[in-house]
Amino acid sequence: MALPAQSEALPAWRTIQSELRRLVGDSTYEIWLAPLEFKSWDGDVLELEVPAATRAWVADRFSRVLQRCAADVLGQRASISLSTGQGPARRPETARADPPAEGGFIPRYGFEQFIIGAGNRLAHAAALAVAEYPGQAYNPLFLHAPPGLGKTHLLHAIGNYVLAFGGGTRVRYATAESFTNHFLAALESRSLQSFKHAYRDADVLLIDDVQFLASKTRTEEEFFHTFDALHQAGRQVVLTCDRLPRSLTAIEERLRERFESGLVADIEPPDHPTRVAILRKRAALDGISVADPQVLELIADRVTDNVRALEGALIRVVAFHSLTQRALDLALATEVMDSIYPVRGRSTPSISDVQAVVAAHYALSTDELISQTRASRVLWPRQMAIHLARELTGEPLKTIGAAFGGRNHGTVLHACRRVSDRLAGDQELAVELDALSTAIRDLQADRDC
Repeated sequence: MALPAQSEALPAWRTIQSELRRLVGDSTYEIWLAPLEFKSWDGDVLELEVPAATRAWVADRFSRVLQRCAADVLGQRASISLSTGQGPARRPETARADPPAEGGFIPRYGFEQFIIGAGNRLAHAAALAVAEYPGQAYNPLFLHAPPGLGKTHLLHAIGNYVLAFGGGTRVRYATAESFTNHFLAALESRSLQSFKHAYRDADVLLIDDVQFLASKTRTEEEFFHTFDALHQAGRQVVLTCDRLPRSLTAIEERLRERFESGLVADIEPPDHPTRVAILRKRAALDGISVADPQVLELIADRVTDNVRALEGALIRVVAFHSLTQRALDLALATEVMDSIYPVRGRSTPSISDVQAVVAAHYALSTDELISQTRASRVLWPRQMAIHLARELTGEPLKTIGAAFGGRNHGTVLHACRRVSDRLAGDQELAVELDALSTAIRDLQADRDC
């Protein structure tokens, strides 16, 4: 299905506006985002007009959420351009030394909106315990999962809960990237003491995407001392990451040890019933009536390992329903989903096909390939097989890990990163990988014939 044409984009912009209001809350939306006006759409870039007095602030603080909403409604190719009629908006030229203020949490990212399933039950329970008893339950709490599974939702849920029921408890949230930027700006402006107070005076510190600290020596040093100051004072620290602490090899060992000293809880991709429940909840929150239950079942069947993509698929189906005035039924949902998450054809290889070809190539048995041994003659072929399984089969990370001896999604991601890192500088490996891919596809094609 093609992206909306210029004439159809205005209704799509209204859908984006509704999504923005849902994510940032009514008050923030009315102050900063309600003044934005649709200007043009060329099939790739959505141009919005913003008042000159606020364009720098909007570009600096809301560009990510604008981009996310545009991609959800108009497709992944869509990008945002902000202008005042005098050229595109630019980010502020000077660095900001101010740390993030208290609050700023997405109102609808609360515990009551978080759908609990088998893959996230521990993480949810731990986050709620931390919100109710900061510094007493699990300290630190380290949440890890691939992108799009709800880590940030739980961080905001903790923040919202503490602000509502904490009786003046000071809570501060920042991404590791913004922590780094604020630290460097504080160094430049010689306001380091003020920066330290802002973070070390918090009763609850929430840091998102801590993997961003890797290879930033001075920032790591500052974060280490911030962590220690808070932990020794009995204050709560919650961290999120896309991998386990021990996999953060580019971060100092002493910091990895701190991360592992509390509770490490992972979030796994949701199973099918949980995905359907997430879609039902999202539809209810947005006031969307989906009379045909097969619509949600179809979306849940197609999008399996990313909650953000799951919700984005629902938004896009609803957007095309609004744009075309067609019924929100299975036929429309199928048409939209076929354009972004097509059904895998019969020629799609299986995980067992990948295992058989890779094992034979490296003179191993399949049992050796999926065993628990970490011998070098088996470890690298196993990582290659996992990488190829993810690239060729389309199976979710959980399924791939289970097929390789019951490994978790973090191990799958680590294997894929190892192969990708080597592939970047090894032409012979690229040729070998291509040959394996061809052999795997040929095996499946022969079976189909």
